[in-house]
Amino acid sequence: MASRAGPRATGTDGSDFRHRERVAEHYQMSVSLKSEIKKLIYMQVMLWLLVAAQMCVAHFKWLPHDQVAMPYQWEYPYLLSIIPSLFGLLSFPRNNISYLVISMISTGLFSVAPLIYGSMEMFPMAQQLYRHGKAYRFIFGFSAVSVMYLLVVIAVQVHGWQLYYSKKLLDSWFTSTQEKKKK
Repeated sequence: MASRAGPRATGTDGSDFRHRERVAEHYQMSVSLKSEIKKLIYMQVMLWLLVAAQMCVAHFKWLPHDQVAMPYQWEYPYLLSIIPSLFGLLSFPRNNISYLVISMISTGLFSVAPLIYGSMEMFPMAQQLYRHGKAYRFIFGFSAVSVMYLLVVIAVQVHGWQLYYSKKLLDSWFTSTQEKKKK
């Protein structure tokens, strides 16, 4: 015991820490993985807001057509990618395995699948830009296909890491569930 004043109790030189309880590794891992996934979800929300803003500006004609191009077809289903993020955030407070699984599956359906379709949809325009230097859609003076491919590359990385960390978190939660069942 520590005292505010006076001599230290005998036998407490600081080397008696080995017998103390420690937080189990899967709990430590759960906390760190939740933190990483939250960061990735917030990055995904930022990407979602960029796509939604571009779509709103184009559809409501807040800026001229030569400033902000009309959205590609893949951007519409990509707007549903906010749903997996919400399920992921809802799974954290009580370590809800089913919400995390729903988040992982719907990330593949609503996030990764539109990105794959978008990269295939934009490929002919990217090829034309590369070969002939001609672009017909622009976002603030930049080629729309270049800007959107940059978004696709970043989004694929965010969703890939999100799925990876979610899988590790799911394994961590299963480990703690199995240990509780053994007791």
